[in-house]
Amino acid sequence: MKLQVCICGGGNLGHVVAGVLAARGDCEVSLLTRHPERWQQQLTISTPEEAVLKGTISHISANPSEVVANADIVLLCLPGFSIREELLHISPFLQSSTAVGTIVSSTGFFFEALELLPPTTPLFGFQRVPFIARTTEYGHSAALLGYKPMLHIAIEQSTNKELLRQTIEQLFSTPTVLLGNHYEVSLTNSNPILHPSRLYSMWKDWHEGIIYPTQSLFYEEWTNEASELLIAMDCEFFLLLHLLPVSKNSIPTLLEYYESADAPSLTRKLRSIQAFKGILSPMKKVEGGFIPDFQSRYFTEDFPYGLRIIQQQARKYHIETPVIDKVLNWGLQKLKTYVPAK
Repeated sequence: MKLQVCICGGGNLGHVVAGVLAARGDCEVSLLTRHPERWQQQLTISTPEEAVLKGTISHISANPSEVVANADIVLLCLPGFSIREELLHISPFLQSSTAVGTIVSSTGFFFEALELLPPTTPLFGFQRVPFIARTTEYGHSAALLGYKPMLHIAIEQSTNKELLRQTIEQLFSTPTVLLGNHYEVSLTNSNPILHPSRLYSMWKDWHEGIIYPTQSLFYEEWTNEASELLIAMDCEFFLLLHLLPVSKNSIPTLLEYYESADAPSLTRKLRSIQAFKGILSPMKKVEGGFIPDFQSRYFTEDFPYGLRIIQQQARKYHIETPVIDKVLNWGLQKLKTYVPAK
C-alpha cells in the first residue's frame, strides 16, 4: 500500500511539494485547502532542467475528515499566522501514528505543535525549505526554481526517528540529515533574517509620497548595506545559539552557508545565485510607479513569525540584540501602519 501524504496549504510551496510528490508516484497525495474549487487534480510542475512533471492529487478538500483521517504523514505548507489555526483544525482527525510536519520550521511550528497536539504525535520540520517555488497558475501549475542538495530535519515525539528520517529522504529523493532537536530548525538564520535585512536597507527611509519608477530585483540588486545588516543580525543570532542545546555546526553562519568572507563577497554571492534570478521585491503598482507592499508575505511572515521568535528567545536568555531590535521594530511598525481596510 502506498504511503498516504496530506499537504495542507495552497501557496507556492504547497503547489510544488504536492505536485512533485504526486509525480514521483511512490505515495498517494491529498490536499487540504480552503479553496478546493480552484484546484484541478493534475498539477504541472516545471523544473530548472526544463522538464515538466505531472502529478495527480487523489483528494482535494476543505474538510480535514476527508483528507487527514487516513494520512500517514500530514505536511503543513503554511505561513506562520496559519499554523496554530490549522493544527487545531486537523487535530481531531489525526491518528496516533500520523506524523505531522512543516515545510517551514522557523515560524513557530514546534512551539505550537508541542502545546496543541498529543505527546504521542510524531513531529518533524525542515531547517530550510527543500525547494524554491513559485505558483504559475493557482491550482494548476507551478515552477520549481531550485533544489537543496541536502535536507536537514528535526524530529520530536517519535519512537522511531530513523524510520521517519528515511521516509522523508525517500519522499524528497534527497539525502536527509537528522538534527539533534527542534531548536536546530525552529531558530534559523534563513528567511527570518535574510529578508528583513534587505527590506530595511531598501525602505527604512520610505514615506508616503515616495514612488519608485520600477519594481526592483530583490537579490540581483542586493547591496552591501543589506549584507552588513545581515551579518550583524546573524552575529546576534549566534549569541543565542551558544546558550541553547544546539549541536555545533548544525546551523552554519550565513557567511559559511554562502561561502563568503565579508559583506562585499556576500553581496556578490547573493546577486549571483541562479535560483534567485528574476525574483522581484515585494512592491505594488500605483499611479506613476511602485511602492513597497507592506502586506506581502515578506512582511507578514518574516517579521512577526520569524525575526520576532528569535528576539523572544533572546529575551529569555537576557541577550541584547540591538540590530535585530531596530530592524524588527521597523517592520512591525510598517505592518501596524499599513493594515488594509476591511
